[in-house]
Amino acid sequence: MITKQTIERGLRVTMNRIQKGLLVLVAGLASALAVAGHEQISADLVLLHGNLITVDTHHPRAQAMAVAHGRILKVGSDDQIKLLIGLNTRIVDLHGKTVTPGFIDCHMHPEPIFPEGSPYRTVPLEPDHIHNMAELIRALHKQSLLVPKGCWVYGERYDDIKLGRHPTRADLDQASTDHPIRISQVSGHIAVVNSYALEKAGITRDTPDPAGGAYDRLPDGTPNGVCRESAGVPSSIAPRYEPTHEASIQGLKVCFENFMAKGLTSVADAAASPQHLRNYQDLQAEGCPVRVNVMLMYNYLPQLKALGLNGPFGSEHLRVGTIKVFHGNSFSGRTCWCSLPYAGRPNYFGIPPARSQEDLNELILDIHKSGFQVAVHSNGDREISMVLTAFENAQKRFPRKDPRFRIEHCSVCTPEILDRAKKIGAVLVFHSYMWENGDKLREFGTDRYEWLAPIARALKMGIHTTSHSDYSVSAADPLLRIQDLVTRRTSTGDVIGSGQCISAEEAIRIWTLDAAYATFEENVRGSLVAGKEADFVILGADPTKAPALTIRKIPVEATYIGGKPAWTRTTGSSSRVDKFHPDAETND
Repeated sequence: MITKQTIERGLRVTMNRIQKGLLVLVAGLASALAVAGHEQISADLVLLHGNLITVDTHHPRAQAMAVAHGRILKVGSDDQIKLLIGLNTRIVDLHGKTVTPGFIDCHMHPEPIFPEGSPYRTVPLEPDHIHNMAELIRALHKQSLLVPKGCWVYGERYDDIKLGRHPTRADLDQASTDHPIRISQVSGHIAVVNSYALEKAGITRDTPDPAGGAYDRLPDGTPNGVCRESAGVPSSIAPRYEPTHEASIQGLKVCFENFMAKGLTSVADAAASPQHLRNYQDLQAEGCPVRVNVMLMYNYLPQLKALGLNGPFGSEHLRVGTIKVFHGNSFSGRTCWCSLPYAGRPNYFGIPPARSQEDLNELILDIHKSGFQVAVHSNGDREISMVLTAFENAQKRFPRKDPRFRIEHCSVCTPEILDRAKKIGAVLVFHSYMWENGDKLREFGTDRYEWLAPIARALKMGIHTTSHSDYSVSAADPLLRIQDLVTRRTSTGDVIGSGQCISAEEAIRIWTLDAAYATFEENVRGSLVAGKEADFVILGADPTKAPALTIRKIPVEATYIGGKPAWTRTTGSSSRVDKFHPDAETND
């Protein structure tokens, strides 16, 4: 439930806009005074002797940067920035290291991380942990011993390609017959349950497939445990052994420290509830500095309306501005609805969405009229076409200046889709997960690889484009994701659509300024420009000069948020950080 107290704690957006405008003015004044030789304004922090990739088209490279009150004062040469050094200025000598704007993951799903041995843990089943079906069964059985009988046991991110097939109820029954078990495939759109769960839910051979979903079945029609899209087992059939709120916050702290260690300074929860909003408030109250954009699910829109909210609200650290809708299915799960059949499956086009065009039109119009941004999960080209029709209908019936409609994933893109997206001004939020999931895309056919997340073509057309991890579908690792955009190469060496590779320079922009644009924040973050938030990352090498297949191996040396060190490679999280590294400071 969204409460008045929850909303009031976040309603600082107007003041923030005023402050940001003033800071831009102050930054300009500081530069002018420095040039004039005055010392009235000095920096809190100065970076010198570096290689700054600014993502500013007017000044793409710089040596140095000055920060004051959490904002960038000036970016320029060492000599220019030294003029802003005062008695209390902290100076960091970069010794030639590369600095980029803080990375922004504009679509992910953060969750608490609990240690092995915790009864609250969701068992990780990805190939890094699980290599065969026997290991999968053992891991789930081990977790069942920690959970009271009758309570759910969960696992996530199994990879059916690398396992050789999907697990079935028969496999999961070997883990436990005293617990309901549910595990999800890496896409999150396919689940497998055991016999206990199916029986508790009353799902039998006579149970029909629901609209928008399907149960895989044995030859006699009995469900084999694999549940696709809307087919599944309600969680309400059994209790979950729930963590305390305090344990959840501690688990989120671990998750967000991992984000900072990868250079992330801002993330977006792409399927949030009011409870998520509360958790982020409590997490930030404990000192976590990562900025969070909350994308509330559309079923919470009536509560926002009841509170009289008609558009984005929040602070520079926690903001609600987007309403999320699911319309369509999974790319990596091979369930998205396409106009051409899947390779080798002449009668299979994916699973159609349950929602009609008329219903989608009315839903999108309702969100659009509310003043919030609309973001729609959609993957197959037939799904995406429906979404674009709904956007066009909404803008025609209720014109808004720059609504910035978003299509999340937007995976199978025909030239017609790109033309329509450009005309409506949509932001295409493409996947960049070929490294982990490219092997699952063979079913789309090699002749269609250039249609899959065609980011180079979209950029050439001038379409606003960005990318994301969809964590935990793929790793929340911006440098790996940047390598993905540059090479389109899987971990096994295949290249998925070589014509859609982009430069490292373009990929960095995608993960910084273009990601900020996707949430209307390009004027406050995403590039190293005077007046913007001082969110930046210090890297061990320059991604634009490193061999493309080594970009993911570049170390993150330090992550700064609001001009303060949030994480460093030598000392870890913000609670233990007070300098870049022990000998980084200089009195130059």
